[in-house]
Amino acid sequence: MPLHRLNSITIGVPDVATTIAYYTDFGLTPEADGWLSSTDGGRQLRIVPAPTRRLVEVSIGAEHLDDIAGVTHRLRGAGVPVEEDGTGARTVEPVTGTRVEVRIADPIRQPPTPATPYNGPGRIDRGTGRAPGVLRDTPVHPRKLGHVVLGSTDYEATVRFFTDLVGFRVSDRISGHGAFLRCSTDHHNLLVLNAPVAFLHHSSWQVDDVDEVGRGAFAMLEGNPERHVWGLGRHHAGSNFFWYLKDPAGNFSEYYSDMDSILDDQLWSPETLEGARGLFNWGPPPPPSFLAPDDLAEIMTGAHQSR
Repeated sequence: MPLHRLNSITIGVPDVATTIAYYTDFGLTPEADGWLSSTDGGRQLRIVPAPTRRLVEVSIGAEHLDDIAGVTHRLRGAGVPVEEDGTGARTVEPVTGTRVEVRIADPIRQPPTPATPYNGPGRIDRGTGRAPGVLRDTPVHPRKLGHVVLGSTDYEATVRFFTDLVGFRVSDRISGHGAFLRCSTDHHNLLVLNAPVAFLHHSSWQVDDVDEVGRGAFAMLEGNPERHVWGLGRHHAGSNFFWYLKDPAGNFSEYYSDMDSILDDQLWSPETLEGARGLFNWGPPPPPSFLAPDDLAEIMTGAHQSR
């Protein structure tokens, strides 16, 4: 597909320093100008000041200038203002006010990680000795930014913007509540949710396997139990293991592993998921604050005051 990666996200928060400290604990590497880097994806998260927490910008990678020209043509044909600078195009998603950039970017090249051996009935793959996951003692560092979740007051319009104009594809839907969209071979890079106000729900970061999901969360919660939100579990849409935590501004951050890959569009049939299956396959039930974050009323008030 012409789009091939999620480059980065920029999030606005009231307290930049404490939020950067959180994502440093999360395993990202801080750099200049509020940027933080993942191991394989480079600079993928930028923290900037804002009165209330919000998703400021999403940057998407394209392969060729012709792909940028196609996005620009579709946006202008729909009457959406767009700026070009020779290597990319920038616009604003009209419902949420989120800046959207499509820019030429190199593919994320991830060196193959040896498969984690697991024992099973009649299958002793790791021989004599303890599981590798319990012997690891190095800090967990996310490999790349996998996806971001955006609440929209007109989620169908936001979905049409990203699919019809930008070039995302629909992987699955949550009946009446949202759509999982992809701009790469990952099952989803953007989930758009039906919400009473535009807001950032969470960002999601790839780690090697389920042991790294658990180890990362355990390290984040040691001495900071208030960071826990939901996990450990496994989603149905995307099939990935997950554990969600909360940053100081109120945004959720997810460690994930084992995401579905869609290598051939003709071999994938999007589903409309009903009920709990739209949220998870197994694990503890999500807390009410995951479905409706506690600060949504405050965000709504801030959005009203900024008009």
